Amino acid sequence: QVQFVESGGGLVQPGGSLRLSCTASGFIFNGNPMSWYRQSPGKGREQVAGTTSDGTTTIYADSVKGRFIISKDNIKNILYLQMNNLKPEDTAVYYCNAGYGSPRWQSWGQGTQVTVSA
Repeated sequence: QVQFVESGGGLVQPGGSLRLSCTASGFIFNGNPMSWYRQSPGKGREQVAGTTSDGTTTIYADSVKGRFIISKDNIKNILYLQMNNLKPEDTAVYYCNAGYGSPRWQSWGQGTQVTVSA
């Protein structure tokens, strides 16, 4: 059974930083590309960042390019998202899933809430 557990969200002021973590089980983590997605109220889920299975190649949404960094620890089986210079429009629930573009699995974790507000 595929499972994702996201953590690390919280309330932060504009310009602040957070690091999200995602643990995954039920599939071969180091053999899969992984991505972060987010969903804000009234909007669909969008991909924020993705990385290849070995973590050497990454992609980012234009809105976060230069501010977010995705990384993948294939020893600990953890996916990270370092978020810097956060903006109010980054407020959303953040999720992880396998895949480099579209999510591979239909199941999702509970997500982690990120709120950027003064």
